[in-house]
Amino acid sequence: MANFTAITYRLERKILTFTKKISHSLSKSDRKFTADMVYGILASRSCLLTDISDRLHETVQKANTVKRLSNHLSTGTPASAAASYLRTVKRLVPSNPVILIDESDVVKPDGKQFEALSIVRDGSESTQTKSVYKKGCHVTEACALTAGRHPVSVFFRIHSSAEKDYKSVNTITFDAVKQAAALFGKATFVMDRGYDDNKIFLILDRLKQDYVIRLKSNRKLLYHNKWTKATELRNRRKGKVKADVFYKGKEHTAYLSHVKVQITASRKNIYLVLVYGLTEHPMMLATNKESRSKEDVIRIARTYFSRWRIEEYFRCKKKIFQFENFRVRKLEAINALNFYMTLAMAFLAQEELSPETNALKVSIIQEADPIKDKVGFSIIG
Repeated sequence: MANFTAITYRLERKILTFTKKISHSLSKSDRKFTADMVYGILASRSCLLTDISDRLHETVQKANTVKRLSNHLSTGTPASAAASYLRTVKRLVPSNPVILIDESDVVKPDGKQFEALSIVRDGSESTQTKSVYKKGCHVTEACALTAGRHPVSVFFRIHSSAEKDYKSVNTITFDAVKQAAALFGKATFVMDRGYDDNKIFLILDRLKQDYVIRLKSNRKLLYHNKWTKATELRNRRKGKVKADVFYKGKEHTAYLSHVKVQITASRKNIYLVLVYGLTEHPMMLATNKESRSKEDVIRIARTYFSRWRIEEYFRCKKKIFQFENFRVRKLEAINALNFYMTLAMAFLAQEELSPETNALKVSIIQEADPIKDKVGFSIIG
């Protein structure tokens, strides 16, 4: 790695030190490949192997470098490197962390040679009133929030219903929950309305995890021994607790209320936390976390609103690192490429960041400024 810019020159040692933690049990060639990928992704702000190879400045022909990188990706993600990554991430995250789980997509509308493409909802073009479907793959991701409130991935899988022996999106979500629970022991899982499913509540109860999940409008809850629509309980109340919350990139004032109920799945006591003043219809959050005071209610609401961090994480991957622009074709290789991009983003999320690391992050943000105002990437330190 020669002839790098001033910023990346100062960061080379830090990147190499970070990647050695992940790849220490691998062969020499695999250790070099891991460092090359993380360095190349950060330096080029791209996941294209041609862009990455440009930043490596190797003396061999560019086509040979691209072939070497491609051959390594085709072998998939090394299990020992994935395990080392999770151990490294665990040190960045406080005890009983917040785990954000969400679904995204990668679309390849003109792709013909990519493995197992199915039809997915294109989240970037779909709206609340209109869904746009294109060829692509599903993405399931679970991110833990560091002490600096930065998301770091603890589970990531690109999958498709066109895969052989594919079961369901729920199966992948259960894998994400199990892996995060096994890694941290105890966590608070935060999910949007798409996860308002009895099976989700049951697995979280079985694993003895906390949760804050936004409910759909058709959810029924047991209140005073009577099954009642959640919307009816919502409409009976008014928010009495005032709180400042960060929602969709801005500070807002919300009004909160809560009531003890039971949910269909487990018949265990939970709380329905109602959030008024932000959306056309007040939000309904189900949580098994204690809610005995107004401070508890505010904390639960703010925990849910931290969910927007994972949406920023997805946007960062797609807009800043151009993830949907990949050219590798096999699903195993695509997942491997996603792993090395995850390493690059985890490097930026480390708590003990130097001015050099912040300089790189600032330069990334500056280059992303013309893209969209809503693209966010938190600066720590």
